[in-house]
Amino acid sequence: MNTTTSAPPGDAKLHKILREDISRGDFFHTVRRDYADVKEFFLDDERKQRLAQMKRLKRWIYTTCWLLKALFLKLTPARRILVVIGLLLLVFSHTIHIQGGSYRIETSDFSVLGGMILLFVLMLELKDKLLARDELEAGHAVQAELMPEPSPEVPGWSLWLFTRTANDVGGDLVDFQRLDGDRFGVTLADVAGKGLKAALLTAKFQATLRALAPETTLLATLASRINHIFCRDGIRSMFASFVFAELTANSGSIRYINAGHHPPLLLRENGIEESRKGGPAIGLTESAEYYESEIAIASGDVVVMYSDGLTDSKNVRDEFYGLQRVRAILPSLRTLSAPVIGERILHDVDAFIGEAKIFDDLSLVILKREEAS
Repeated sequence: MNTTTSAPPGDAKLHKILREDISRGDFFHTVRRDYADVKEFFLDDERKQRLAQMKRLKRWIYTTCWLLKALFLKLTPARRILVVIGLLLLVFSHTIHIQGGSYRIETSDFSVLGGMILLFVLMLELKDKLLARDELEAGHAVQAELMPEPSPEVPGWSLWLFTRTANDVGGDLVDFQRLDGDRFGVTLADVAGKGLKAALLTAKFQATLRALAPETTLLATLASRINHIFCRDGIRSMFASFVFAELTANSGSIRYINAGHHPPLLLRENGIEESRKGGPAIGLTESAEYYESEIAIASGDVVVMYSDGLTDSKNVRDEFYGLQRVRAILPSLRTLSAPVIGERILHDVDAFIGEAKIFDDLSLVILKREEAS
């Protein structure tokens, strides 16, 4: 068998890399998007509001100054000093003559040295970014391994589970577990925040839920026990909302508990219903009370569980996708299988978002009672 190996990035010809970069044809689009991301990251809401009230030239000057200052302050002390030295050498790069007593010292142009110092700082920042990227990719791989199959099998039901992170790792949890012979648990949780901090708390939530759910038959007790653990061990200002649904094979009902999450939607033959709202989110207060609910599901009925990344998705005009769009698309999907329903909703959301940046994790769970054969 013949095998071919591609050259590592360091062995690639630079002119070929640049030619490929230019041939992509998206240079200006990428720069505009990166510039928008930089402003979103470095500028706070107060400065964004001030910029919106300025004329174009003044806005450009202030934006440049604020971005450079924010960039400068984000550097480590040693790197800030190096940047100052590099900039001074670039600005005052003319030939300097120093004469004292009977001797004369003549220095050459320092602009090259200043550029090399700035390039060195850039390399240090890139090194830090690549190390962080490797760690985030490892975290993403772990989260992916902990995700259940997209369409787990439960007799009498059609299921579809989906989650997509806004960053490399996220704070949404979609999970599935077999509780005993005929009982199955489906979870959709949303930990406050995004990124690594939320992802770590999500992993703790998943481990706690998986440990307690099989041995806890009362769902209200399950939520209370999880809440107690998070109030005891939690991080200040960090909390999680979740919906846990218990399915029984070939059953026509669902038992569920809702802790501060969006009420699941029930798509029935005669319209859409919103399920009961639940208790407070997990980790807010030790005295929280939770109530188990049960709903009858007829053949062909669909339960839709979602995170706010669905309804809060925004397009380039800063418009929200919203719950009304979800409710508008659902009636036409009732006859389809759970995976197809989920994919259709996701396609509609992505078409609405277009080229806008995704700011929140998006999770979706579709539970459909299969038609009686």
